[in-house]
Amino acid sequence: MALVIDSNLCPQNHRCPLINICPTGAITQTEFGLPVIDRSKCIQCGKCVRKCGMAAIYTVAD
Repeated sequence: MALVIDSNLCPQNHRCPLINICPTGAITQTEFGLPVIDRSKCIQCGKCVRKCGMAAIYTVAD
């Protein structure tokens, strides 16, 4: 499984709160741009999927 951030659902107008929720620091963001998930750090715990208020992060099959 892989995590995807949907740029059509992510508002990209604020600092992404999921950056602070990710236990491994796998989510980063430059200014108010689309957040990026570092797959080498992601442990697929699902916290970001559950906490994203816009449902912009979801899992897909590899």
